Amino acid sequence: MRRPPGETLALGVIALLAAAVALYTSVELLPYHSLNHDEGVYLQQARLLLDGQLWFTTEVPDALQWWFFVEDGARLYPKYAPVPAGVFALGMALGDPRLSLAFVAGANVFLVGLLTGEAFDRRTGLVAAGIAATTPLVLVQSATFLPYATTTMFNLAFALGYVRSVRRESYAYAAFGGVAVGLAFFSRPYTALLFALPFVLHAMYVLLDAALEEKYEALARTFARHGLLGVLGVAGVACTLYYNTLTTGDPFVFPYQAFAPLDGLGFGERRILSYERVYTPALALEANARVLHAYLTQWAFAPPVGPLVALVGLLATVGPLADVVGPRAVARRGDRVYNAYDETLRVTFAAVAVTVAGGNVLFWGNLNVLADLPDPNDGLIAALGPFYHFDLLLPFSAFTAAGLVVGWRRLTEAAADGGLSTRDTRIALGVLLVAGLAVGGVTTVGALSDPVDGHRTYTDRYEQAYAPFQDRTGGDWRAGPFGSDPAFEDALVYVPPTYGGWLGHPFQSLRNDGDLDGPVVYALDRGPDDDFAVLDTYPDRTVYRYTYRGPWTPDPRPDVVAGIQRLDVRDGQRHDVRTTVGVVGRPSTIRLEVGDRAAVYDVPGEPSGNLTVPWTIRPGTATVTGEGFTPRGDGVVRYEAGAELTLAVTFVQEGGATVTYRQTVTVRGTGDRVQLFWPPETRVCRLTGDCGRESTYLPGRGEYLDGVVVSGTVESRED
Repeated sequence: MRRPPGETLALGVIALLAAAVALYTSVELLPYHSLNHDEGVYLQQARLLLDGQLWFTTEVPDALQWWFFVEDGARLYPKYAPVPAGVFALGMALGDPRLSLAFVAGANVFLVGLLTGEAFDRRTGLVAAGIAATTPLVLVQSATFLPYATTTMFNLAFALGYVRSVRRESYAYAAFGGVAVGLAFFSRPYTALLFALPFVLHAMYVLLDAALEEKYEALARTFARHGLLGVLGVAGVACTLYYNTLTTGDPFVFPYQAFAPLDGLGFGERRILSYERVYTPALALEANARVLHAYLTQWAFAPPVGPLVALVGLLATVGPLADVVGPRAVARRGDRVYNAYDETLRVTFAAVAVTVAGGNVLFWGNLNVLADLPDPNDGLIAALGPFYHFDLLLPFSAFTAAGLVVGWRRLTEAAADGGLSTRDTRIALGVLLVAGLAVGGVTTVGALSDPVDGHRTYTDRYEQAYAPFQDRTGGDWRAGPFGSDPAFEDALVYVPPTYGGWLGHPFQSLRNDGDLDGPVVYALDRGPDDDFAVLDTYPDRTVYRYTYRGPWTPDPRPDVVAGIQRLDVRDGQRHDVRTTVGVVGRPSTIRLEVGDRAAVYDVPGEPSGNLTVPWTIRPGTATVTGEGFTPRGDGVVRYEAGAELTLAVTFVQEGGATVTYRQTVTVRGTGDRVQLFWPPETRVCRLTGDCGRESTYLPGRGEYLDGVVVSGTVESRED
């Protein structure tokens, strides 16, 4: 059995290290994923694929709509192509989708090393692999369930297949390249096109050169190999169009277009959900210039020194310096024939940088990653880097490695020409190597310090938010990291609509099975009619409410306190409720509210200790029933069908400050019966009669104003 060369073994070791780093970073730094909630979209899509589904089918789509899923009648399908999710599903099938992240990271590093070795030599390929593995953008993106590293893997596989099909006249490599480019197109069509364009031009150049040289036999073989690659690539295009037909009903309408028709390429009005901009050429050039500046100064290898070394490598290997210090000079001094094909391949790599950077000008996503345009520390780019430019990995790694290798060789030659002994030369170069590694390490750590701190803060908040799930399993909740959920068995969990009508935004780890029949079904807490519709769809499950106390903003710094409440579904002709609250001032009023309608009561006397308010819910009506509570009017609040009934008890403190207890019960009246969820949602509002989730009352969790206490009981009766 033929043993692989030492360089290949070393390349494999570097790739394995990159895979290990990606796995470690994903588990330790991003256990609940990043601030880009698209990660949850791809993982939910992976769960669908693993369960043999392309979309959800449900009677209650509004309550189960996942972030960035398109609602089409009873169907909910993701706006993204299924290829990246399919890769994640493979790891999920093995027990952990993060295994896919490790594989993709290792594959990208390995492929960069192989391709650089094809264009330069194996040792340069090794250096390029090390550079790719320590590039800040790669370190961060490889730990996320986003499509950019995965698509680059397919692009690099295509490039390797193409290069070796030409160089080795291999049909097998041509087929490999064709399948890879087809998958890349299916994954992200425009990204694949920008990467493949220089190789297409190279293929045309090779064919034209053979024709002009009248090498017709070689022309026929080359055409056959390119034809095979092209046919398989077109098969990927056909799969894309077929998938479009299955989801949107039109082969030329992509799911992302069905979700947001103006979220596409080109200039003019662009819109996604409620966010819109006029994307002008001037704005596009400014945004992309800032994105590229961020790449060169923070997200490339050893910024900003690395890009300068890459420029040296480019000039020394394909530019005017090639005859002086580059491969041509090395071949001439060694009396070897210079391989001009290597240079055309290096030009192709350089062209990838041009097409990726230039083509992204047409895509307004590069404006959106910046958020506040003048501030490079704002927006997704601050935490996740310029991820739309991930394909710059190949040219920058290759030419940075070339620059380092050329510089090393020139220093070695200069030392020899200067008469230094072998020992002195090794010492000098060793010192230089250590200094270079130190500089690269310091610049890389500096570039990653802010993103890492930001992700840690983000993860800390999700540790708080998911604490109830951990508590239910004794600290072994695995829904976020591993995709299973032993925290529940045959449960229905209502989730607050923090950012509107979306699951997975922001709670990415609360995912459903593809058939919506797993141990838990997560549904949005949208309101009475929707909540009871979900209950009717899943009538035999144990019902819970997940909620939290604290402001939830895109800035992860505010703390939250979360809780999971077991809900009873009560059914009766009448429900007698007793709400007891701590006295924290002079009683002012009691209100029973339904929407903008209210029944108001005056409170008798000056209670001490606690105040208990009895109230009764009947079909269509609710009223306070305790003695001494004097209504202003008939004291009855009326509702129809599903409603949220709120009892609000207000106290006035010295100085005029107010504290209002609010208990909200979700009810549904049907004929002569009423159903309700118990316990109610409770909030304690200060200085206002109504307040948001930042004032949620969770007994035993969090600190409250002295004297604040809320409890309640309900007795369901048959009249």
